[in-house]
Amino acid sequence: MRELFRQLGQNLKNNKDAVLVTVVASSGSTPRGAGARMLVTEAGRLHGTIGGGAVEYRSEKMAQEVLQKKCSHIEHFRLYRNEVEDLGMICGGNVDVYFQYIPAGDKATISLTETVEQLFKEGEQSWLISEITEGAGGALGVFGKRCGAAGMKLPEEVIDSLDNHPRVLTVNGKKYYCELLVRAGRVFICGGGHVAQELVPVLARVNFRCVVLEDRPDFARPELFPGVEETRLVDFACLNDYVTITEDDYVCIMTRGHTNDRLAQAQVLKTPACYIGVIGSAKKTAGVFAVLKEEGFTDEDFKRITTPIGLDISAETPAEIAVSIAAQLIKKRAELASRKENINRQSQ
Repeated sequence: MRELFRQLGQNLKNNKDAVLVTVVASSGSTPRGAGARMLVTEAGRLHGTIGGGAVEYRSEKMAQEVLQKKCSHIEHFRLYRNEVEDLGMICGGNVDVYFQYIPAGDKATISLTETVEQLFKEGEQSWLISEITEGAGGALGVFGKRCGAAGMKLPEEVIDSLDNHPRVLTVNGKKYYCELLVRAGRVFICGGGHVAQELVPVLARVNFRCVVLEDRPDFARPELFPGVEETRLVDFACLNDYVTITEDDYVCIMTRGHTNDRLAQAQVLKTPACYIGVIGSAKKTAGVFAVLKEEGFTDEDFKRITTPIGLDISAETPAEIAVSIAAQLIKKRAELASRKENINRQSQ
């Protein structure tokens, strides 16, 4: 999403019209769910995808028509055999796609793309909202927990309904499509070895923002970690002097040895991190915990630590271990989101 908005802003600054194509609803065996987006210009698809295949091909053609007519609209694809809207796909399902025309040089949207970039930089929990009312011309806005609304004025009913799930809301006769833009929280990975190098690109693909922490310059080079947000040279003995870890953050500890693992755990246990995972055997863990106990940590503290890290899928290679860790973090993220939604529901 971040790169899509970067390219959208640059395209508009280059005085070129654009169409933002978004799946706003889907059901059945469709290629991509709500929230899939692509950016189309007169040169064709510039960035993103809504799943490929017939729907994407047809949508690219329709986007070119939107560029000519300069008018936003929703297209309802009904993916069943022998029906008028059948697109030749074997699977069935329904897809509603919104084509949002954005004129060249549009200052409001250019400003919005800059706001989006800032939200990503700061890691602020935020949402993207599109008005998709038929015939309204379309409007695009964002809402951040700290920055509030930008791009367009949002009804309180919309703001109060924002959560982790994409949805269409109807308020005062207007329709809004809302989806999570930036999820609060990062994954701090202590150690830049082989597992970390496999882990970062996997996590980045499933929308985790990764920061690698290392004390060796050769293992802190960003090019080793495709998709990494940042790498930092740190001293694990005073890790909390280099980073601020919040209750929304995850920590994966996989340094080059027991000593640095212990130092990192001692530091991270002083933070409210929502997840602490440590790579290593049961024997190694027992040894580290014994030393940490001497330093004043308790069995209750150790309950916060997941070790060995990752789901048990009999992983052996660094790539397999990375998959097991990513799966565990996806599961943890879903559990936390569900818990927060239940708390919000009960407080209303």
